[in-house]
Amino acid sequence: MNKSNELLAHKARKRFGQNFLVDADIIDLIMKAIEPKKNDNLIEIGAGKGAITKPILEKCPSLRIIELDRNLVLILKDKFKKYSQCQIHQCNALDVNFKEFFSIGQPLRIVGNLPYNISTPLLFYLLNFHEHIADMYFMLQKEVVDRICSSPGERSYGRLSVMIQYYCNVHPLFLVPPSAFSPSPKVDSMMILLCPHTKLPYVANNLNLFTKLVRVCFQQRRKNIRNSIKLILSEKHIEKLNIDLTLRPGEFSVAQFVSLSNQISPLI
Repeated sequence: MNKSNELLAHKARKRFGQNFLVDADIIDLIMKAIEPKKNDNLIEIGAGKGAITKPILEKCPSLRIIELDRNLVLILKDKFKKYSQCQIHQCNALDVNFKEFFSIGQPLRIVGNLPYNISTPLLFYLLNFHEHIADMYFMLQKEVVDRICSSPGERSYGRLSVMIQYYCNVHPLFLVPPSAFSPSPKVDSMMILLCPHTKLPYVANNLNLFTKLVRVCFQQRRKNIRNSIKLILSEKHIEKLNIDLTLRPGEFSVAQFVSLSNQISPLI
């Protein structure tokens, strides 16, 4: 069996969370959104069978690909061997130091149809490299996009909303039905654009504390903020805080979390 036939015959692996994009109209929409350029510093996470890889390579031949499935990597290397500048890395994206791919004047552009089983931890991980990234275009489960884009007071607002909105402007792009994939997932997907802020609108003085604060509060989202932060701060110091602590975490804006973190920082 030649490599092209191997690619067609490759069955999605459940343990990798694989759902291969097959809808030509959706692929076209993605390409129009990304608008890859020849000299872009572009990385594709989870190339799968290369549905968007090929049209990207036609515009940006120096594309870097990160794919965990060893069998797919072997097939993709053969399929795209004429693109000599293309680099294909067989590894877990959570183990990649994306800073190594950055060069001055060429911030990273990252795209991917992210497996549902690693999308949330991968999004958190990529925030570590926000200073080196220009934009990120991801296909995600619609429920994850809803969480990312939620505002205080909405049911889906949570830790993911706060942390991504702290670092990025978020733009939901378009809905993608299950029929656009093979095998078809049981839920809708959505394309989203994340643009890291060139200058953070709110700056946490102690980033580790801010991250811990958001995590701790949403682990106890039914409690008000006062009760949540007792794990971090003594009652004596809590009394010194100048912010409404009767609210629940789901009612606290990004700006309020930053303000609270900055008030707590000198007290611990």
